[in-house]
Amino acid sequence: MSDVNILTDIKKELIELYNYNSGQINSNVGLQVNSFREKALSDFNVAGIPDRKNEAYRYTNMEPFFKGDYISEFSHDTFFKINLKEIFRCDVPELDTYVVLLLNGFYYQGNGMQILPENITVCSFAEASIRYPEIFEKYYSQNASTSVDGLVALNTLFAQDGIFVYIPKNTVLEKPLQIINICYSFKNLRIFRRNLIVAEENTKANIIVCDHTLCNRSYLTNSLTEIFANDNSFIDYSKIQNENSLSTQISNTFVNQQKSSNLTTNTITLHGGLIRNNIFVNLNGEGSENNTYGLFLCDQQQHVANYTYIRHKKPYCRSNQLFKGILDGKATGAFNGKIYVNIDAQKTEAYQRNNNILLSADARMNTKPHLEIYADDVKCSHGATVGQLDNEALFYIRSRGISQKEAKFLLMYAFANEIISKINVEYLKERIINLVDKRLRGELSRCNNCNIKCG
Repeated sequence: MSDVNILTDIKKELIELYNYNSGQINSNVGLQVNSFREKALSDFNVAGIPDRKNEAYRYTNMEPFFKGDYISEFSHDTFFKINLKEIFRCDVPELDTYVVLLLNGFYYQGNGMQILPENITVCSFAEASIRYPEIFEKYYSQNASTSVDGLVALNTLFAQDGIFVYIPKNTVLEKPLQIINICYSFKNLRIFRRNLIVAEENTKANIIVCDHTLCNRSYLTNSLTEIFANDNSFIDYSKIQNENSLSTQISNTFVNQQKSSNLTTNTITLHGGLIRNNIFVNLNGEGSENNTYGLFLCDQQQHVANYTYIRHKKPYCRSNQLFKGILDGKATGAFNGKIYVNIDAQKTEAYQRNNNILLSADARMNTKPHLEIYADDVKCSHGATVGQLDNEALFYIRSRGISQKEAKFLLMYAFANEIISKINVEYLKERIINLVDKRLRGELSRCNNCNIKCG
């Protein structure tokens, strides 16, 4: 059977899954969430699961990762008796954060009350869609068009729960908010997460997202996050992906920035089977700035793909993209980045860079930076490199009495540190340095002390 036929069968299976469970899926969320499902169903029926004919997925074969004996749960009651505090804890005790747990895509019922300042709201996405219909009417799915990508349409079709963060005008979140996504089930799960983060005018927040798997099972996660940064808001968004080798994660992040806003995303990918990160940014206000960083480390037969699309719509905006990858074994990677500068976006500054190191003859990296510019008064550049460790640098380090193995590690760490240094939470930065150290030395990098030893 051809890949096209297999993907068509999977599309049919998912549509039937929704039609059979639509009553339960629609019952626990607000009207605004449900109002997008009909179009999402239509768009997914047309687009289906992306294949390699889709230019954005040219270097990522999705078909093998969607096949499998997966089940789907549409109620958090199934996981109600799980006590995460007995099996999981973050092992960075100095990391002073507001902590919120999500379990298999659902807001964890054991989170308790978060004592947050200045009427900041952090709660279940499903709950918020009912309690705050005016916010959802204004923001929900305003950036995440279901016609953009079949997997965006699929998430919108099944969206039930996740995290909702609302930061009111003139408010500063003094401590970072740490969102921990946990996959824990002894069955292979298909998981849908939907998150909405809204920062009103003159706000500041630091958000950390950690992804973990606590069982040696296969999890297929389709996650979508919408972030709205209004005038003069400042958001730092760090994402650490550290899941088992059986896991598949598709992560879509849609960012909308208004006048003089500043938003930084930093995605650190340490472990996983297939990880696909799509980042869409709209610079909709004059003087806004976006920094999009990423680092991935992969080996064995892992595949990590990063796709970015930064749209400059207004003048005097600045964007900076920097993604780095280190690949070993038979790992494969891809970077597909695009900067679009609208005809009205004069005085734009936009920079894009992708650098990669291959540590084995079997590792493969595909990179495609791209500029599309319609304004004539801009400063824009892009570049990409794929290569091996510098032999001259290795020789220089070894001439100082350092072993070859340690010399290679020092060069790899120096290469990765340019991304790690962008993390502005000191204790988190130290923990990431430790994890990257272990990963580069060939150790399984685990960033939690849980009682279950997964692969």
